[in-house]
Amino acid sequence: MDRQLPAVHGPHGDDRLHGARPGPHPSPLARPLVSRARRVVWAVGTALALTVPVAVLVAAAATSPASQLRASVAEVVRVVSDPGLEARALERRQAIRRVAAEIFDFAEITRRVCGPHWSARTPAEREELTGLFRGLLERAYIARIEQYRGEQVVFAGESVDGDVATVRTRIVSRQGLEIPVDYRMLRRDERWVAYDVVIEGASLVANYRGQFNRILQGGSYAELVRRLRATLQRPEADDAAAARTSRAQ
Repeated sequence: MDRQLPAVHGPHGDDRLHGARPGPHPSPLARPLVSRARRVVWAVGTALALTVPVAVLVAAAATSPASQLRASVAEVVRVVSDPGLEARALERRQAIRRVAAEIFDFAEITRRVCGPHWSARTPAEREELTGLFRGLLERAYIARIEQYRGEQVVFAGESVDGDVATVRTRIVSRQGLEIPVDYRMLRRDERWVAYDVVIEGASLVANYRGQFNRILQGGSYAELVRRLRATLQRPEADDAAAARTSRAQ
């Protein structure tokens, strides 16, 4: 699947629970794309929606990765359905970012996205890239979760091989549309963290790796950083508008 980064401004069985909403979400770094490609980026929002505060995760840490995600759905639905939080957007977004840090291994995601280019980067550059890419994914999620309208996540099973696991789910819209979503996870100490999300067979990591690779091969590390920074400098309202547009598609 060919996506480009333009020079922009600058456990087993079928267990249904309410959860994050389905639908595509455009990449904050990419031009309008085909439906499947947009869903890959939107998957970040879905995955982040399947999270809970650290206190809740402690109880779930000794259980399976699917159990962690199942508990997360219920908590997130409670948060996004709380009318008292609608007027406290900044507080809500800060809480979302803290939760995301407990679920996702952003350094691992960034390392996989960079592929062979990662080894050429200094520790400082790796930290810089991780921070920028984390910000990009968090913004994609926030814009999406704020459009939540009571859709469902169906847990279809999991496979665990040592410290690696895949949790299989389906996102179900109110119209009955089902989108398969797989969460690839690693065990870190006593909890599971996600390092990739796969929508209809399309990997988030592979999708962004293609974009990063084109920039790093045809340009430079500085150019990649410039584009990421320029995207993050755009108003968050732009992300919300994009989320509303993709919801209507």
